[in-house]
Amino acid sequence: MIELRAELAQVFAGEAAFDRILALQGEIYRELAGRRTLRWEQAGRGYFVKLHFGVGWTEILKNLLTFRLPVLGAENEYRAIRRCDELGVKTMTIAGYGRRGWNPACQQSFLITDELVDVVSLEDVCRDWPATPPQPRMKRILIQEVAAIARALHENGVNHRDFYLCHFLACRASLMSDAPELHLIDLHRVQLRRRVPRRWQVKDLGGLLFSTFDIGLTKRDWLRFLRAYRCQSLRSILTADRDLLHEILSRAMQIYRRDFGKDPLLPRGIHA
Repeated sequence: MIELRAELAQVFAGEAAFDRILALQGEIYRELAGRRTLRWEQAGRGYFVKLHFGVGWTEILKNLLTFRLPVLGAENEYRAIRRCDELGVKTMTIAGYGRRGWNPACQQSFLITDELVDVVSLEDVCRDWPATPPQPRMKRILIQEVAAIARALHENGVNHRDFYLCHFLACRASLMSDAPELHLIDLHRVQLRRRVPRRWQVKDLGGLLFSTFDIGLTKRDWLRFLRAYRCQSLRSILTADRDLLHEILSRAMQIYRRDFGKDPLLPRGIHA
């Protein structure tokens, strides 16, 4: 199967369309065994192209032996983008998608999305906050927006699996507004279910918390996130979710120790 938006259908007309897309050249952003991500330009317009050439049986068996479902190609991200669209979570815009082959080990696929322009990751936005604190209003709104995205995903059976600040792209022009435009990216490993299992909720929120440890957030900022994420009073959250919050903090500290070999500096009033 292959589906292309009108302007790409004209470029890749004919029976060899799939092969021509798999052979696309451009600025390579990531290249791993069996897949490649590149930026490609056509008629002055930028696209990101993710090409999958087959994961092989070794990768499939490795995942199955660790009780994980392997990601076979672009279909997972394609479905994740469609689901985000349904939930009102801004992400990438699909311009083309294709898949061929029945053998899961050598299935080929591609995903083409519009390039997001004039955006900056929240990791870059927040990097200098300890030395140059942001306007309180801007920080408050960004925390609430990230919490709203996390809530929309988790309440509807979606977990990201790479839920870090670097995967939130903010439109630069909207950063100082009452409604900053955030796009969630890197949906390659997203899982879609009727309900997010607790351990995956902990992994998502633990990863997000880990990525905020060094940007100078306070206990009040953390509580603001929880209130927006749960849409409940802080008293009920801190009572009913005490064990969940402890698991999230433990997960975040575990990642920090693994990556930096030390404990993070926690906000005053927060104890591991």
